[in-house]
Amino acid sequence: MSIDDRPSTERIDEKTARQVAEDAREQVWERPSFAKGLYMGDFNWALVHPHPRPDAEVAARGAAFLKELRAALEGFDAAVIEREARIPDAYIRTLREIGAFGMKIPLKYGGLGLSLLDYGRSLMLVGTVSPSMGALLSAHQSIGVPEPVKMFGSEEQKQAFLPRCAAGAISAFLLTENDVGSDPARLGTTATLSEDGKSYSINGSKLWTTNGVVAELLVVMATVPGHRLPDGSMARGGISAFVVEADSPGITVENRNAFMGLKGIENGVTRFRDVVVPVENRLGKEGAGLKIALSTLNTGRLSIPAMCAGAGKWSLKIAREWSNARVQWGKPVGEHEAVGKKIAYIAASTFALESVFELSAGLADAGMKDVRIEAALAKLFSSEVSCKIADELVQIRGGRGYETAASLRARGERAVPVEQLLRDLRINRIFEGSTEIMHLIIAREAVDAHLKAAGDLASKDADLQAKAKAALGASGFYAKWLPTLAVGSGLLPNSYADHGRLAPYLRFIERSSRRLARHTFAGMATWQAGMESHQAFLGRVVDLGAELFAMAACISRVELMRATDPGHADSAELLALAFCEQSEHRCEALFKELWANSDKTDRKLTKKVLAGDFEWLESGIIDTSEGTGEWIAGWTDMPGPDVRRPYAE
Repeated sequence: MSIDDRPSTERIDEKTARQVAEDAREQVWERPSFAKGLYMGDFNWALVHPHPRPDAEVAARGAAFLKELRAALEGFDAAVIEREARIPDAYIRTLREIGAFGMKIPLKYGGLGLSLLDYGRSLMLVGTVSPSMGALLSAHQSIGVPEPVKMFGSEEQKQAFLPRCAAGAISAFLLTENDVGSDPARLGTTATLSEDGKSYSINGSKLWTTNGVVAELLVVMATVPGHRLPDGSMARGGISAFVVEADSPGITVENRNAFMGLKGIENGVTRFRDVVVPVENRLGKEGAGLKIALSTLNTGRLSIPAMCAGAGKWSLKIAREWSNARVQWGKPVGEHEAVGKKIAYIAASTFALESVFELSAGLADAGMKDVRIEAALAKLFSSEVSCKIADELVQIRGGRGYETAASLRARGERAVPVEQLLRDLRINRIFEGSTEIMHLIIAREAVDAHLKAAGDLASKDADLQAKAKAALGASGFYAKWLPTLAVGSGLLPNSYADHGRLAPYLRFIERSSRRLARHTFAGMATWQAGMESHQAFLGRVVDLGAELFAMAACISRVELMRATDPGHADSAELLALAFCEQSEHRCEALFKELWANSDKTDRKLTKKVLAGDFEWLESGIIDTSEGTGEWIAGWTDMPGPDVRRPYAE
């Protein structure tokens, strides 16, 4: 396929792009959602308390595997992965032997059938040894072939692919392209149906294909052009999902990408040139690919909170040990308040990270709640908080935090890879939906009820008559809803009294939930159709919900521990109290910033910067970046060398 044959992506306008994303949303709420209620002023504590508990048989199976996994990992040398920028074949063989590539795959297809909770705990363990290994396993199982086939595949597809994946056939998920990130409407890879209707021909290229360099199976998202059906009618086609054998003729992996962190990650650029894929390998219907991708990510995102919680635990251990051992001005540095505040933040936030993950995974395992917002919040919250924890740990360790583990080892000190942690964690704010995209995704769900009530009031394209009609309809919804935001259990001094010292924070969450809903309504009333352009406001709304969700998760977990781990319940309560107090202060700042901020000035400044008005400010430097070409490289029609390197059996 030549450059001229590619579908034009430049002509996709903003309206079309938004509509493609909107059509892919799961638009029906058949099950209750705790987090969705938080944004609507409905704090339903019963949805997360008592804390969901796993099935005893499943929990026993998970505990047995975690024990086996720990024993295996203790024989791994993480420094080898960082130094050689690859995971040794022997480590992959060991993970295969214990079934680590089939953790999420049901027993009937040869997998371990672990719960999401124990799957996450396993990734937590793996990630503390090597985040690159965590990325390998999670990319394979959370978003690679196993998850979409398990969720959307036919029985024949499950029989064909899941046992292979469970046995260790590594898989990858291919959506992102060179000039297509979070805007799938511009997808350039095509899958053209053959004249006999028995196969598709895939052409295009994919960027940042995690596991793509070593994968045996791929899930590929490609656009099927509209085509004529045997009965003469036209099929619309659309973005569709395909399971593709990685050794199919026409597939090349042209580059193994290198990054600031995750040195052992097998991530590349994959090209498809007239790759023939049987119709039987399409997942779901034509045009269902984006829905499949988004549905897969709903729970797939929980792998990141699990590994972030592991990073928090490791950071707490290092901070505690170092702050006791390092003496300055006559006492351990941890006893100096400037450092002690950082330790308190790390400890409280680590408890929150684990609580958010365990609650989200527990809700997903129970299957009684809709967790799309909870999972997204968990990913957003965990990726941001864990990065701050790592940064604080670097500061606590000082020069030794900035120095590499290899350098520390070379001069005889304990080789603690703190700077590596910071580099490895940074990708989580970009992986599987950047922080900015997560804000928009969650905000869209959070204001869903408002958009449905407002109708054409929230549409840029509606005329005045349509908006007037919509206003009448919206008035009925708000006449019933707004009075519910005036009063609630959070105003009663004795409410939630059975939660002891944590009761005031439950009352704070309830009050703040209603307060947040009122502010969101004010934003809708003020900007109506322009609401979506006020992304900074929406981001703060989402962050407020994330803090409230994390507080609730901490309190729910304390109550669970009173029943299951009474020996640690009191110390858990102190951690929860500390986090809730810290979080309350952050919430108050966010509430203030909803309306008192520099957003207007910042928008004006941004426009002028982009227009080049401040190029004079850039003088006095030397730009050492190479090349003078385009920022986003164009399509290259000539194939490059194939750099695939499958792991040894």
